[in-house]
Amino acid sequence: METNTLAIDVNSLNKRETTISIFLIGLMFFIFGFISWVNSILIPYFKIACELTSFQAYLVAFAFYIAYFIMSVPASYLLKAVGFKKGMMFGFWAMAMGAFIFIPAAMTRTYAVFLMGLFTIGIGLAILQTATNPYITILGPKERAAQRISMMGICNKAAGILSPLIFAAVILRPTDTDLFAQLSTMSADQRGAALDELVRRVIPPYAVLGTFLFVLGYLVYRSPLPEIDTEHETPDVATANAGKTSILQFPHLILGAFAIFLHVGTQVIAIDTIIGYANSMGIDLLKAKTFPSYTLFCTICGYTIGIITIPRFISQVNALRICTLLGTAFTLLIIFTNGTVTFLGHTADISIWFVVLLGLANSLVWAGLWPLALDGLGRFTKLGASILIMGLCGNAIMPLFYGYFADLYTVHTAYWVLFPCYLYLVYYAVYGHKVKRWSL
Repeated sequence: METNTLAIDVNSLNKRETTISIFLIGLMFFIFGFISWVNSILIPYFKIACELTSFQAYLVAFAFYIAYFIMSVPASYLLKAVGFKKGMMFGFWAMAMGAFIFIPAAMTRTYAVFLMGLFTIGIGLAILQTATNPYITILGPKERAAQRISMMGICNKAAGILSPLIFAAVILRPTDTDLFAQLSTMSADQRGAALDELVRRVIPPYAVLGTFLFVLGYLVYRSPLPEIDTEHETPDVATANAGKTSILQFPHLILGAFAIFLHVGTQVIAIDTIIGYANSMGIDLLKAKTFPSYTLFCTICGYTIGIITIPRFISQVNALRICTLLGTAFTLLIIFTNGTVTFLGHTADISIWFVVLLGLANSLVWAGLWPLALDGLGRFTKLGASILIMGLCGNAIMPLFYGYFADLYTVHTAYWVLFPCYLYLVYYAVYGHKVKRWSL
């Protein structure tokens, strides 16, 4: 296998090699974010263009992220077989294929084909995330892992701020607000023609994106990014794991995977539902498109605080505890506060700004969970990382719960789904990560 002959111990990398590797992985996280967070504008866009219910619209997130559940374990075996760099190339090529699928989907205005394209993009991202997350976790001192992951998070969320704004600028027109208002009064033929024209606007940007991703995959393969040994065990870890034969023998990993599932679910709800929540307050799509960027900006602020303070002033685990408690508090404030305020040019209910602040609460959760969940896995690290990546299907499942309750009750009441998620995250931050054996 390529990885067995070329993989090197991460400790053998010099400072320059480590810096270049972190830079290249950061670039990839920027691309991940750009493609992932465009879903926040795709959901309301497809809801209009394909005439969907809230539940159907959130199938965008489901199709995109369920690929993580399906592909993560196979991705770990792929990476073991072909190595990190070639595996990353295949991941980018799968994403390119998904982007190209948008072209026939738009030509026929077929929502199911759009979902197929999103699923294919998700497959590529699952491969890339399975490679890059353990890579950046071990690429340096263990106590600074959360700091490095926070840096990757800034790259990811900065792209997330830009992507819905750029996508909206490319596909939406200033006259679309009038068009959306007139759709209900049009004849079936007129409405069909208007919606066909609307949905075909995605063809040029996704054709360009697919070409870019295909070329980028090859460039990553030819890059100086080193193949590193992610399964290296210290003598203490090797002794502790000597009798371990299954990944299921690491309770803190399994509990951590469920924490990842809930965390990413809360994160995607905070970002992908906020435009719909703003719409419910009478803010049209062209103005509401900025709200995901506000949420992501708060996340970047949290990452910046983490980079400055971890581990010098606060430990990774205490940062995780603070963020999970903040998420619990902000959820209750979303549900129980009300009153109209004007802020940043928007007149809206104050509760929407607590949805924005969830970005701050969510910022250091991912960075805190990964080192705790992968701690002491040794030769099980790659498979353990794939189990954690499987948890990203929370992005697929949790928005459907939100959409279901939004249809059943209101888009405001549906935020109750966040509360039990944050309670579990508090549990894992305080106690769950310490569980090293299953009790009878």
